[in-house]
Amino acid sequence: MVETVFEVLPFAMAAIDDAGLLLFANASFRREWIGDSCQPRLFADLVHTQDRSTFSQKLDELVACLTPQRLEVRLDKSEAASRAALVSLAPLATAFNGQTVIAVLLSDITEQKRHIEDLAERESRWNNALVSSVSGVWDHNYATGQKYYSPVWRQIRGMSPDDPLAASTQAWLELVHPDDRAHVVHAMERQNAGDPDFAVFEYRELHKQGHWIWIECRGACVEWDAHGNATRVVGTDTDISARKAAEEAMARMSRRLDMALEISGIGVYESDFDTGEVDWDERMFRIYGLEKSETVVIGGLWESLLHPDDAERVQANVRRHIARPERFSDEYRVVLQNGSERVIRTRTMPFIDGNGHQKMVGANWDVTADVMLHRELERAKMLAEARNRDLEAARSRIEHNAMHDYLTDLPNRRYLDEMLDHMAAECGRNGHGLAILHIDLDRFKQINDTLGHSAGDAMLKHAATVLKNTVRKGDFVARIGGDEFVILSNFQGSPRKLSNLAERIIKELRKPVLYEGHDCRFGASVGIACETGPIFDARHLLLNADIALYRAKNQGRNRHEFFSADTQNEIISIKRLSDEILLGLERNEFIPFYQPQFDATTLEIAGVETLARWMHPEHGMLSPDKFLETAEELDAVASIDAIILDKALADFRAWRRDGISIPKLSVNVSYRRLHDPSLSRKLKKLKIEPGTVSFELLESIFLDECDDRVLKNLSRLRKLGIDIDIDDFGTGHASIIGLIRLCPRALKIDRQLVRLVSQSQEQRKLVGSIIEIGKSLNIRVIAEGVETPEHIRVLRDLGCDVLQGYALARPMPGPAIADFIRSDKWRAHGPSPRS
Repeated sequence: MVETVFEVLPFAMAAIDDAGLLLFANASFRREWIGDSCQPRLFADLVHTQDRSTFSQKLDELVACLTPQRLEVRLDKSEAASRAALVSLAPLATAFNGQTVIAVLLSDITEQKRHIEDLAERESRWNNALVSSVSGVWDHNYATGQKYYSPVWRQIRGMSPDDPLAASTQAWLELVHPDDRAHVVHAMERQNAGDPDFAVFEYRELHKQGHWIWIECRGACVEWDAHGNATRVVGTDTDISARKAAEEAMARMSRRLDMALEISGIGVYESDFDTGEVDWDERMFRIYGLEKSETVVIGGLWESLLHPDDAERVQANVRRHIARPERFSDEYRVVLQNGSERVIRTRTMPFIDGNGHQKMVGANWDVTADVMLHRELERAKMLAEARNRDLEAARSRIEHNAMHDYLTDLPNRRYLDEMLDHMAAECGRNGHGLAILHIDLDRFKQINDTLGHSAGDAMLKHAATVLKNTVRKGDFVARIGGDEFVILSNFQGSPRKLSNLAERIIKELRKPVLYEGHDCRFGASVGIACETGPIFDARHLLLNADIALYRAKNQGRNRHEFFSADTQNEIISIKRLSDEILLGLERNEFIPFYQPQFDATTLEIAGVETLARWMHPEHGMLSPDKFLETAEELDAVASIDAIILDKALADFRAWRRDGISIPKLSVNVSYRRLHDPSLSRKLKKLKIEPGTVSFELLESIFLDECDDRVLKNLSRLRKLGIDIDIDDFGTGHASIIGLIRLCPRALKIDRQLVRLVSQSQEQRKLVGSIIEIGKSLNIRVIAEGVETPEHIRVLRDLGCDVLQGYALARPMPGPAIADFIRSDKWRAHGPSPRS
């Protein structure tokens, strides 16, 4: 593209590299400066031997600073004498390997040079010089005060012979472009001083018609006074606006070309097959994921990046077209140094340069995205064609998917609904009955929570396989959601067969399943409902099976239950209680009761345990044994815990304000609430005073089964100043290791162990052992269920720290606590102090 533009320019233009190698010369250049002789390899070969060092110096300055340079040199032409030329050098583009492409503009100034040099000694030819010169001549005689400007000088500025000149130098400077004025003043001073570096300078001046023109001013001092000051300076002004416009056009064209290549992402290269050298531009290095410091030679880096499956074909294609030579295109894969694969498209043109070297110039661009898109479109087309061919099969698969569970491939709830209607109609026609087994997996949630959903999915698939392999021929098995399955079976009046089927299912599902090194154990609860007769409601029968399943789970799980009227009444009762619990939460009917705790030695108040009560609008005050199990099923225990804690804290602060000194407030916390990831954030908002609150955890549930999430929450509780107590200690199966890991503040001995402590020596030894364990681990020991003065005496003698029970105080509402403590009446029930 650059060569094309250079070729049509009317003045001599050439392009060289940073070593001075002549890359291209247009027709004007060849005609004016080379003639019929062979084009030289180096531009310096055209320069007179005495001027070559000056040319080389200017070239080096341009390469170092990338700023345009201008110099006068003599150029030798083979068939003529040397000619003076003005050489303008400007960087055109930066090639790879650090080389710079430089545009060269030549102006023949031989005549101008001769006129200036011969001015003093050829005064007689002055008028002819003025007439023949294309430059405007000026003569400043400071000794006489006379100034002369030739007609051409005026024509350059659009002035007629009668137009007045500027009244002063300052007035003339007003016509100079504001950006050039300081430079012009300095250049004139240096020119008058005889500085050769300012013999020629350029500036812009306002034309009479209002536009700016570029002036090239050449001047020299020809007369001096006795002190060496310039008294006469002569020179020429040349309108170089056209040349400047050409230079700007060339620079603009270079910028556009570089921008076009940058936007398109095209990399350009040139290879010399005689020297083995390869020049890559910056974009080539980016395309191949390389640093510019990498060395590229023929047979080296590029060839090593070619995909092994494409390398031989691509290199053979290059050799074939170089030999002809002819332009060609190709597409191939490369493997970058980071291992990624790209698809490259190339267009290449072989040629022979002026030195007879066999070369190749080309462009590369990354078409990986286009190729991948094309492949994707081709694949989509093939898939579309396949879908058209397999439309019937696809419809069948869609129908299957709509009627089957995606995980187990068992029929789903939709399919079950259809089969209920179908089998009910079938039973009506043949007089048979229908049995429904509703199956729910036990402990499935624990597997899902501890080993993840992948393990849960594996257990569901295993359960589906067991059910399909266990049912009788003709039975229908479906997964209706979560861990629930339903079996539809023909019923011929024998509940025993259904019971046997349920037991086989439970037995098979209880067998351990190995998953990623873990023995996963779960079971199943089965609810069974059956009906015979010509007319019955199959969907109501499914509801009855669900009711029977609920009873099986409440009766201890891993069992089966048949539906009965009693079962239905029980379920209805539980459902009513569930609704009332939820309504009670909305109505704020759950309140705290408090049972004081006493120091075993002094019987001083050591704290209070907070107990949940339900102020039922119909049944009065209910204790947890009346609602806790149903609340657990509803997952409402955590909400009740939170309500009781909020109210207990309010009462605790009110006692403090009334001067009632209660050191400690203990509250129960459920296992599920300790799984709440936002528990510590919620507790922070309550602003609990550190050391005043402890959470009681059931030993049978927590001590050895705490997972990482619970342990993290317990650690956060301690940081908030909330202590941990173990409730009902001695009723579970905790290990000492588990006790040490949990690190509680206190152990509460279960009332079952305390009940016979005054009567049984063995029981006293057991309780004493627990107290010793607590003391050895620096854990306080609380005894609950203290019913008699004898209990108080024995437990105190055994070293128990805190006592709690009816012998000292019964649970009471918050407002009664203050009066109870002020009364001090519990001391009358205690044993006499002993020395």
